[in-house]
Amino acid sequence: MKKLTLILVLLLSVYTFSFGQSKKNLLEKEDYITPYNVVAVPQSEVTYNNPVIKGFYPDPSVCRVGDDYYLVTSTMEYFPGVPVFHSKDLVNWEKIGYCIDREDQLPKPINIFAPNIQYHKGTFYMITTNFGEEGGNFYVTAKNPAGPWSDPIWVDMRGIDPDLFFDDDGKTYIINSFFMVYEIDLETGKILDEGHKLWYGDGGSALEGPHIYKKDGYYYLLGAEGGTAEGHHVTMARALNIEGPYISNPANPVLAHENAAGQLNELHGIGHADIIHAHDGSWWMAFHGYRLIGNRVRGFHHTLGRETCLVPVTWPTNGWPVVNGNGTATLEMYCPTLPLVATPQDPARATFDNSELGLNWNYIQTPVSDNYSLTDRKGYLRLKGASKNIGESGSPTFVGRRLQHIDFSATTSLDFNPNTKNEEAGITLVNNGTHFDFSIKKVENERVVQVQLQFGTNIYKSEAFSLKPGTVKLRIEGDTNNLRFLFAQGEDAFKEVDSVITSYLSSETVGGYTGVYVGMFASGNGQKSTVNADFDWFEYKGKEYSK
Repeated sequence: MKKLTLILVLLLSVYTFSFGQSKKNLLEKEDYITPYNVVAVPQSEVTYNNPVIKGFYPDPSVCRVGDDYYLVTSTMEYFPGVPVFHSKDLVNWEKIGYCIDREDQLPKPINIFAPNIQYHKGTFYMITTNFGEEGGNFYVTAKNPAGPWSDPIWVDMRGIDPDLFFDDDGKTYIINSFFMVYEIDLETGKILDEGHKLWYGDGGSALEGPHIYKKDGYYYLLGAEGGTAEGHHVTMARALNIEGPYISNPANPVLAHENAAGQLNELHGIGHADIIHAHDGSWWMAFHGYRLIGNRVRGFHHTLGRETCLVPVTWPTNGWPVVNGNGTATLEMYCPTLPLVATPQDPARATFDNSELGLNWNYIQTPVSDNYSLTDRKGYLRLKGASKNIGESGSPTFVGRRLQHIDFSATTSLDFNPNTKNEEAGITLVNNGTHFDFSIKKVENERVVQVQLQFGTNIYKSEAFSLKPGTVKLRIEGDTNNLRFLFAQGEDAFKEVDSVITSYLSSETVGGYTGVYVGMFASGNGQKSTVNADFDWFEYKGKEYSK
């Protein structure tokens, strides 16, 4: 009896000490740790980082041809539309072209949602939805994924997020965001039947992003639910016949961060996924998510948009796929990968010495070509200010690239001497039509540099700083807290003009489905500008994984 009492006392002492230590450790941390959180194993080696494609690249879809992988994403109002990426390892991606890169493909305004890429019998198919004036579902084809891609083949079908599925019996099917599936004539785009409702989802709102896969005799149906914010997640169902009935995965959702396991994760809004079977037999899931800035007191925001991420999948024979072991993803990944193959990196500085801009540059809507030139002044990008401003219907004079880092700096050298007070040119940050401009303009017959910030219908203007004759270097720096606007001339040090809280340009603040772009612009503010804006170079630098 004495021995039993002694053992119980010792066990109680160990439990009390362990509980006390755990409680102490929890209180020392800013965010407590629960048994459901993904905790990095200290001795594990980081094999890759998410996002694998940084910046506003949402709704990824991926296909494989041999040991080559191709991926496309949404682009909304930006042109060229639907970038095509190539990879050998699913981690390192190189942009090789665009599916929509000619005005005659979509002559009316564009708003491209949720593309899907497939490879079938020697041809690539990209199917998507245009939410512009000439709206609807369509697909384009190519023999080379880098392009050129064909003119659109339109499909008379309601809904968005179309997905093509090629069955073993030679039939081709299309499914939409209502999770209606139709047989389709691939040559003409004609729907061949009345369609079948496959699934109502697993209880989440805004069911979207359907994909069909066939494995082990089952038709697996992948979907995204919960909207595109914190509640976004991925669910699955399956059937023995393509028309159903489909049974939900009892372990749904297969990928989610709005639950206890992901609530403290820096990566949120995860969803709209696609699964790929790699050439080594492994399975992977590409999906989008956004990196949070802010805190629990001031609230969380995101500025970079929804970014393309990657997680491993275990998919046993006749079983349900399990994503990353526990249905979550992290910025730092520790799993084995395919043999990594590095891809070329763009130089930090663009010097505009070539006859064409690189693939990282985009316009808002199809550009008015007369307003842009790389040949009028050798070594410069010349912009001619349109009457339209950013955020107005149509195509303003703007060319930019995605922000891909929370900590960044973007600098340009500009030669611009406005004649009238309506003419301006400079560098700007844009998200969903809202823009923070840092420009050279004329105020009371004096050339100045000034910050102008748009807050809905309200405009804030900073103090105007006088300029000496000659070129001006304009810089925007950003981090989790602030965006700063600085300028310099000659050998002078950069001087700050103004700053603004970063979250004022976040998607939570300005709405929409895009991320922040940074770029060069020129405007006549209601009139066509008479003076050219000549940009000598543009430099973008980013710091990885800001905390």
